[in-house]
Amino acid sequence: MPSTPTTASPRIRAFPLGETETNAYLVEVPGTPRRCWVVDPGVDPTPIIEAVRTEGLEVEAIILTHAHYDHIAGVDALEAAIGRRRLLLHRAEHAFCSDPRLNLSVYREEPILCRAPDEAIEEGATLRLGDTAWRTLHVPGHSPGSVMLVEDRLKVALVGDLVFAGSIGRVDFPTSDPRAMEASLGRLLAEVADDVRLLPGHGPTTTLGEERRRNPFLRPGALR
Repeated sequence: MPSTPTTASPRIRAFPLGETETNAYLVEVPGTPRRCWVVDPGVDPTPIIEAVRTEGLEVEAIILTHAHYDHIAGVDALEAAIGRRRLLLHRAEHAFCSDPRLNLSVYREEPILCRAPDEAIEEGATLRLGDTAWRTLHVPGHSPGSVMLVEDRLKVALVGDLVFAGSIGRVDFPTSDPRAMEASLGRLLAEVADDVRLLPGHGPTTTLGEERRRNPFLRPGALR
């Protein structure tokens, strides 16, 4: 009997970048060439550029979970080093790329901008990298266009600033919405399995089960 094909496990590496230690992720799948995504290239993406160059990786896309400055700051520098790639971001935040007030860099000495995205990340779409398939959930609250990407077979999710180990993304920014965040956290709890590893925009990896047990912000009414 022929064997059933299995999804090749990606290698996912976190690179904490900048003063906010934003986790940029290099998501790589086996093959020739070794293809990858760069997710949320933050301030000074030099370590990612070095990895791509020295390891001969082929970057298929740059994916932004949202467009606050600490997640978009490295887009232009990355593309200057490796060439232009597909840039994906939810359409609700396309304007953030060119507006320091929206991406919050207006509060810095030097505002941060990046080029316009090539494609919009749509709710319910599937993004594919090699044999991996990532379903997308629109999870506004921290920002209006926040998204998370879930690979159910591999039990891993890129969650941006939706949830952290023991905490959640801030909801006191001008474009944040606490009620939307509460609804998005409800979707997380309802639509993602407890054994899924959560790869957040800041801090260590965790699992949904662990956060369900100990994260006070995931309790009903926590944001009211």
